[in-house]
Amino acid sequence: MKPVEIIIAGAGDRGFVYASYAKEHPDRARIVGVAEPRDFYRKKMVQEHNIPEENVFEDWKNLAKKDRFADVAIITTQDHMHRDPAIAFAKKGYHILLEKPMAVDEKGCRDITKTILEKKVLFAVGHVLRYTKYTQILKGLIESGIIGDVISIQHLEPVGFWHQAHSFVRGNWRNEKESSFMLLTKSCHDLDWIRYIMGKKCVSVSSFGSLTHFKKENKPSIAGDNCLECDFEPDCPYSAKRIYLGFIKRGNTGWPVSVVTSEVTVPGVIKALREGPYGRCVYDCDNDVVDHQVVNMEFEGGETATFTMTGFTKARQRETRIFGTRGEIYGNGTKIQFFEFLTGRSEIVDISSEEPASLADHGGGDYGLIHSFISAISENDPSKILSGPEETLETHLMTFAAERSRKERKIIDFKV
Repeated sequence: MKPVEIIIAGAGDRGFVYASYAKEHPDRARIVGVAEPRDFYRKKMVQEHNIPEENVFEDWKNLAKKDRFADVAIITTQDHMHRDPAIAFAKKGYHILLEKPMAVDEKGCRDITKTILEKKVLFAVGHVLRYTKYTQILKGLIESGIIGDVISIQHLEPVGFWHQAHSFVRGNWRNEKESSFMLLTKSCHDLDWIRYIMGKKCVSVSSFGSLTHFKKENKPSIAGDNCLECDFEPDCPYSAKRIYLGFIKRGNTGWPVSVVTSEVTVPGVIKALREGPYGRCVYDCDNDVVDHQVVNMEFEGGETATFTMTGFTKARQRETRIFGTRGEIYGNGTKIQFFEFLTGRSEIVDISSEEPASLADHGGGDYGLIHSFISAISENDPSKILSGPEETLETHLMTFAAERSRKERKIIDFKV
């Protein structure tokens, strides 16, 4: 079988994650084109995948001007840049794998969906949580009827204190104008996952949340502007010096350190912290996205779900409690424990050893997504895609409605 040929628009962290599938499975996928404005990352993608010079561009628009020469376009540009390349490549006839979120506003999401349906190309959004073995086993247990009908769900996204500081205070997703609101950039994953597990449409939402801690009025009086020159740094859990040099000392030269600098050494990190945005005091950045938020959801039939996103946790996998008419389930990404009311039986399903050794981010969901998408293309089987256009649009609209509720402080009745 001929390998699926892929072009990549945006050779950042997510672009390299998906491209690595082709390195591991050259018989199934091959990277044949790239567009990336940053020299280092563009050249790295070219070198790793031996991409012909005529298919290498700084701007995705120039890549899109070429006649279609591959099967798939993977779009991993910055969030606010998703709409235009998704539409442009779909109109060329490329099947589309689009990193979440679809777009940063409702119109953009609707425009993408309309184009995808008109052009009849296969389409998946990077809702990788759907594709984990954990999720599939959990959903299978629910569909088996072991806990009866699902009545309510509690779902926690423990962002992690250092991840909050890295991505949403100092990093690329800190500012709504440069990216989008926190619920969309970080947690549209989770609302989508809740909808998938519930198996019913959401009809209304309410939400509360704010930027409470990471702001100027909470800056200690002895704190400096940069963690490398700060008297408070030894007592600050959000110290960039401690976070990033700690990763280096533990031998982690990938994400998040690779986002801070392409020179992933102690001198390289120190230089980047001194000269770049990741060394800034967390209490003195230009961040404006929330650091905690809750969302309440009502589904068709009266079922409910609550979602909590908070940056004030140890970094760990999501945790969920699912309450049914005949039992309940607790899951944390690696273990699922269920309890039956009638018999009193309680069992634990441990899947911690079942995830793939590679592409294991998001509990193996990264691998699951790209593998399923490539299989859908190879076998012309759209059913292998769990995150197609219409339901993905629905869960994005849930997210926009929740943010509107937070800002307007009212319940939003939800319609697609």
